[in-house]
Amino acid sequence: MHPIRAIHPDFEHFLQLKPKACIEHFIDIRNFILALYPEANELLYHTHALTAVFSISEKLSDGFCMIPIYTNHLNLGFHKGTLLDDPSQVLKGTGKFIRHIPIASPTDYRNTTVETLLKNAIEFAISDLKKPSETTSKTISKIKK
Repeated sequence: MHPIRAIHPDFEHFLQLKPKACIEHFIDIRNFILALYPEANELLYHTHALTAVFSISEKLSDGFCMIPIYTNHLNLGFHKGTLLDDPSQVLKGTGKFIRHIPIASPTDYRNTTVETLLKNAIEFAISDLKKPSETTSKTISKIKK
């Protein structure tokens, strides 16, 4: 499986330390998101999790979803998941805003329910944007070496 957009070398270094299934799911989910919204900026972090945040600007606060990769698993997270319509109740979590979908196989995200959630999250982020971004379709590493 090949990524739609090249994976940043800073991120790739840490990604290769993860289990093969996590790497494969990450690349596939990332491709799924970027196919839906190619203009997304990808912000990369390595804190308690190796995380790719997809944003409509260069700001974390304008993110619409994220893929945090933990030691042996990953999630598809939604920054304002509590504000999204989720009639199928696939979103998990108890935080004030963030909700996620645990990922164990492609069927957990490659479906119309998740596609609709992603599209709604993108639309919500666009409508909530305070200042238009001049940066689009970029990968921005925030990983400290």
